[in-house]
Amino acid sequence: MPKSNKNIFLKLKEDKGARAIAITVTVMLLVLTAIIITTVIANRAVKNDLPMDDIGSEPAGVTDPDENQQQPDTPVDPNPAPTPDQNPPTTDQTDANALPKRFLLPVAGVLQEKHNADMQVFSDTMGDYRVHLGIDIGTIEGASVCAMADGVIAQVWEDVSMGQCVAISHSGNSYTIYKNLAVTLPDSVKVGAAVKAGDVIGTIGESAMVEIAEQPHLHLEMTVNGLLVNPTDYLDADAMATLGEDANYEDVS
Repeated sequence: MPKSNKNIFLKLKEDKGARAIAITVTVMLLVLTAIIITTVIANRAVKNDLPMDDIGSEPAGVTDPDENQQQPDTPVDPNPAPTPDQNPPTTDQTDANALPKRFLLPVAGVLQEKHNADMQVFSDTMGDYRVHLGIDIGTIEGASVCAMADGVIAQVWEDVSMGQCVAISHSGNSYTIYKNLAVTLPDSVKVGAAVKAGDVIGTIGESAMVEIAEQPHLHLEMTVNGLLVNPTDYLDADAMATLGEDANYEDVS
């Protein structure tokens, strides 16, 4: 043992106070060491008892979204068939660019004068030859005149030559024009009013001065895309057959 260490122990042996302090320090070091060892062992035991959610990277209660996704039993079609429309358009709907499916005969009667855009015909009233744009349907004065198809009243006017006139706008940029009507019209016949096929828009009159010598009749004109056309080209076979029957000329009520 080195001489210096011997001197320290000799001093401690001779000095009772210093010896007591040394013993106290030693005991404290031993107690502190025991506390540290006990704490480490206890923490390790608690850690082993914790659930994985408390020590993992994800907070408790949070799960991986992929774990909840169910895999389909069959492959997914990359090009699925379109779902049928829950409210398919009905066949009654009218395309604004298409003509009405049917034009009704506006008044019961017979074809009195044909549409002649190229050939001039003699006018009993004017005493000369002139083209006849439209058709004349012979009937009796006061017979009801009806809209030929659904539409809107586009114009109401009194023409110097053709008398009381009404024009109806239809789909497909088409118009039907009714002339030689009685001056008094139904209250519902106003510009902008909607009409249905068969609605009464007036009665036969004698207001067309250039045709006053003719029998009572409806002068009917029609335009499609701004061009005057022959109205009979747009009437069905039944309507045309009616125009050729003299019986309808007598019974128009």
